[in-house]
Amino acid sequence: MSSLPPDPPPPSLDRPRRGWIYPVVVAAMIGLMALGAWWIWGRGDPPTPSGAVAAKAKAGKGGRRGGGDPNRAQPVQAVAARKADMNIVQTALGTATALRTVTVKPRVDGQLLAVLFDEGQMVKQGEVLAQIDPVPLQVALAQAEGQLARDAAQLNNARLDLERYRKLLQQDSIATQQVDQQAALVRQLEGTVKVGQAQVDNAKLQLSYTRITAPIAGRTGLRVVDAGNMVRGSDANGVAVITQVDPMGVLFTIPQDTLPRVLARLNAGDKPVVEAWDREQKNVLAKGELITTDNQIDVATGTVRLKASFPNKEGKLFPNQFVNARMVVDTRKGVVAVPSAAVQRGTQGTIVYVVKEDNTVAIRPIVTGPVEGSLTAIESGLQEGERVITDGVDRIREGAKVEVTQPGASQRPAGAPAAGPGEGKGRRSEGGTPEKREEFRKRREAREGSGKPQQ
Repeated sequence: MSSLPPDPPPPSLDRPRRGWIYPVVVAAMIGLMALGAWWIWGRGDPPTPSGAVAAKAKAGKGGRRGGGDPNRAQPVQAVAARKADMNIVQTALGTATALRTVTVKPRVDGQLLAVLFDEGQMVKQGEVLAQIDPVPLQVALAQAEGQLARDAAQLNNARLDLERYRKLLQQDSIATQQVDQQAALVRQLEGTVKVGQAQVDNAKLQLSYTRITAPIAGRTGLRVVDAGNMVRGSDANGVAVITQVDPMGVLFTIPQDTLPRVLARLNAGDKPVVEAWDREQKNVLAKGELITTDNQIDVATGTVRLKASFPNKEGKLFPNQFVNARMVVDTRKGVVAVPSAAVQRGTQGTIVYVVKEDNTVAIRPIVTGPVEGSLTAIESGLQEGERVITDGVDRIREGAKVEVTQPGASQRPAGAPAAGPGEGKGRRSEGGTPEKREEFRKRREAREGSGKPQQ
């Protein structure tokens, strides 16, 4: 009996069941993409007619940015022009110079035993700076004193002989010629004694030079020579360099056109005030006065050199230091002045924005004068008491309505209603902490996603 082949397995029921899953997944993905696109781009669609009406109503209340009356008064800051005394200041680049600089050199040759000053030390006039070995000069002094004693003894003996010869001459016991010769010998020995005395004085003077002293008061520089070296008067570098730093001088130049004003003040006995500023022109180093001017003008630059003197007890000025010199050339009394921030320059020239009595703006051309600090002098175009705008000129135009506010005051436009209890919780929040703004944003998104109208 032949065996029959086995029956084929029944078709699986899972395959048709899995066939419908793919279309469903694709459809779900398309739906999610469409929802995401609506979420990203569809939220900015124009509102329905009812929503537009609500938006217009909200804008009318100042709730939307850019809403409100475009002609409302703009907040600005303004000050009144006033009269003041303005200094005409001449600035120049100058160089600080010591009034005196001395290179201290030895006056005798010898070995340097000790250096008695520190580098950068302030020394007084006559203070001992160094000591040279005095022994060789002490020996020379002793020798000169010995010769002087010998010559003095010979002179004394000659004078005694002369007295005896004169007595013998009166007794007619000696010739007159012998008396005259003795008198000449006495005069000769007197000259020898004077020479000997000068040699002794010179030896004492040379011995005193072994103590090197400061010829002026000032600050010492770096050490030039150390103890133990042989020093000579012909040495170029010397033993020390002393600069007098108090007072200190400053040399600077001014244009030749300014010279007549300066000379007029100097001739009148007035010495203009000069300030020395640092290179960044942020700090005043010292205040002094003008001493004199040079006697000629530099034909290459058309400038003249001036010299000023400054007290320098604190040592802020240093020799050969570059400074910015500011000198008051003249003072103008009672000129109209405004803050420099109010002066504007453009295609219309130099102008200021004037706030009139009705709080409207007028553009006023002006002619400016000298500037001192934060003030600018007005030569013409403005009267004392007129208000000029110092802040907020970028938001105004000719004839615009403005509201003058104090510095630091709120910048809420004039006529804008005060914020109510619920204001700031709508579409845009203008205040609050970052956490509050994030909370407002989430609540707004939740309302828009649920389709509820905004409260």
